[in-house]
Amino acid sequence: MKRAFRWIVASMIMLLLSGCLYPDERLKQNQIPYQDQVASVQQAVNQYREATGGLLPIKTRDMKTPIYQKYPIDFQKLVPRYMPEPPGNAFESGGIFQYVLVDAETNPTVKLLDLRMAEQIRDINLRLQMYRDAHGYPPFKQMIAKGVFTLDYKKLGYKEPPYAESPYSGNNLPFVIDYKGDVYVDYRIDLYEALKKTKRSYKTGEDIRGLLVENSLFVPAYSLPYTVDAHNEPIFLTK
Repeated sequence: MKRAFRWIVASMIMLLLSGCLYPDERLKQNQIPYQDQVASVQQAVNQYREATGGLLPIKTRDMKTPIYQKYPIDFQKLVPRYMPEPPGNAFESGGIFQYVLVDAETNPTVKLLDLRMAEQIRDINLRLQMYRDAHGYPPFKQMIAKGVFTLDYKKLGYKEPPYAESPYSGNNLPFVIDYKGDVYVDYRIDLYEALKKTKRSYKTGEDIRGLLVENSLFVPAYSLPYTVDAHNEPIFLTK
């Protein structure tokens, strides 16, 4: 218990220190996902592919890595030959976004992954580990789909349930946990709105997360797959 507590304190100190490393103006600049920054990285990626016979400037990830985290861009392969430096909002420059590729095999396209969600999930995981150490299992609250649950956050020490800010709508998105104990962001609110606006039809069993990616700079990071039910509303795609 004492070790877990020290871990939490150390994590909080690191977060505070990381904020102190950058002046307010620098932080403000780095945290804005400019369209032209994404476009400049896309151009560099295209040039790299052309020069290398189709190779991708990405970091190696395990094949089991979730699809939207699977192809992070390796700026060491792009700088300085194809661009002078990583964008100001990239993690490598002190920003809060990781640049990733989607459709890597067919049409490699640059998108942004919001790393603030990773920090929130890390905090939940720290509290979950402490709870598991004491009780042996997570504090499941309600099963909302097969193998997908909400958490009893009061048992984890939260006064209010934590939320992730949606990069698509600005809505507060809740977290869920699966039967293996992995924590995810729940994007059903955003998917519901996106389904109302699209003319595309989906079949039950088809992953609909691409709907969020198509007309946005962002990927639905740390998400489970989703599909539609008989009423064309988003539900978790479970096995």
